[in-house]
Amino acid sequence: MEKNFYLNIGRASEINDSKDRRFYRFLEILPALLSWSTIFLVIFLSSVQPFLIAIFIIFFDVYWLLKTVFLSLHMRSAFNKMKKNIKKNWQNELEMAHISSQALPGTLWRDIYHLVILPMYQEPLEVVRASFLSLSKINYPLGKLIVVLAVEERGGESTLAVAREIEKEFGNAFFKFLVSVHPKDITGEIAGKGSNDSWAIRAVKNKIIDQFKIPYERIIVSVFDVDTITHPEFFGCLTYAYLSCKKPLRSSFQPIPLFVNNIWQAPAFARIFAFSTTFWQMIQQSRPERLITFSSQSIGFEPLAEIGFWQTNVVNEDSRIFWQCLLNFDGDWQTVPLFFPVYMDSNVGNTFWQTAKNQYKQIQRWAYGVENNPYFLFGFHKNKKIERKKKWHLGFLMIEGAHSLATNSLIIFLLGWLPTVIGGGLFSQTLLSYNLPYITRLIMTLAMVGLVFTAIIAINLLPPKPPHYGRFKWFWMTAQWLLFPINMIIFGSIPALDAQTRLAFRKYLGFWNTPKSRN
Repeated sequence: MEKNFYLNIGRASEINDSKDRRFYRFLEILPALLSWSTIFLVIFLSSVQPFLIAIFIIFFDVYWLLKTVFLSLHMRSAFNKMKKNIKKNWQNELEMAHISSQALPGTLWRDIYHLVILPMYQEPLEVVRASFLSLSKINYPLGKLIVVLAVEERGGESTLAVAREIEKEFGNAFFKFLVSVHPKDITGEIAGKGSNDSWAIRAVKNKIIDQFKIPYERIIVSVFDVDTITHPEFFGCLTYAYLSCKKPLRSSFQPIPLFVNNIWQAPAFARIFAFSTTFWQMIQQSRPERLITFSSQSIGFEPLAEIGFWQTNVVNEDSRIFWQCLLNFDGDWQTVPLFFPVYMDSNVGNTFWQTAKNQYKQIQRWAYGVENNPYFLFGFHKNKKIERKKKWHLGFLMIEGAHSLATNSLIIFLLGWLPTVIGGGLFSQTLLSYNLPYITRLIMTLAMVGLVFTAIIAINLLPPKPPHYGRFKWFWMTAQWLLFPINMIIFGSIPALDAQTRLAFRKYLGFWNTPKSRN
């Protein structure tokens, strides 16, 4: 068996050794096992040990209150840093600092090329064109941009027609422009973003990078969803971060995704989740030791080429690439926070119920990122060079994160009442039984006060209001946060449990493309 075979595992069935395969299967089952065990224990013990569970729920609610305050401080810090970075002219910053990398001797900022890959399935012309229009207006030399529109063959003729229109309008706007077409039905691949990205980057490597002999270490690869609107200063900020980083070839670079392009058209539940995702990414930027790549991201071409680019047999390539690099480079890998936004679409379908369905599927796919847990835990077991402390730290954070996503909102907003409902017996006659609903309600009310500050930041992130919306729309943009608790159950815990359960029972998910539209 190949020495580092674990670097390219997608599922347990791909492992030949029976002992290793059983261990990997156990790791695939573990997230669902922990989550469902927690839920069943809370329900069961609420009946047989209601007093203990009541105490546990009170302590858990207090913990959640303190954690909410703690995370809110991190979010505010990240928001302020992002506002500060947006206001800078990063090309001037690069010029004034005369910045050159100590890790890349002789490399100045004008030597850096940016390779931008935009994978496309069946997105309409207006969505794709808006993304390219933003790229054509950046405050960075366009002669240093290589742009690839990575088209899926399975998207059909309409997709190819959009690609031809984009090439016609923007084909000469950058140093090089390439349309790659990812063939359908390649054996061993999961049709999706990862396989498309890998096909596209190999095409640009062969057709452009190697032909023009561009040094790999001087290329930064950014992978954006095709609906991404790029801020004019993004590439200047990214270049500054890359050249000032101590280990640019052992780092990913993570912007903050703002799902606001069409936020005014989105229903309340979609807006809440869009902002919640943004806020969580802000919080993680303030805790870089926990920051894992997500959605839009950037990475040096040299380390990407060294690991063989993205895996083609996984669903969530955006976070998998972090673990690939961490395992390949024996733990010497980090994610650098940019504190800088990229602007993306929130979920908007043709009808309310279609949006709800799409939202659920999108969150289910994101939550299916738990497929990475068995991958890196198995890799930690095989790779003896990674520091043990780092293995335990990252392992705990990821296991706890998956568990929290699936269980916390259920425990807080639903199961907290169980001891008084099914406890019965002597417990129903105690003072604690009588006061438990009031105690939990008080703690949750205090915690919900934090939503006021969340709403304020959300308002500050909104793009200009379309003229056809009246002033009353502002009220709903604030009042929507009252739906947060139910939103976190329906579009948080439930799809997370769904994803974990499917992984446990080998009901593996494929890649689901979120439909994009602009009303």
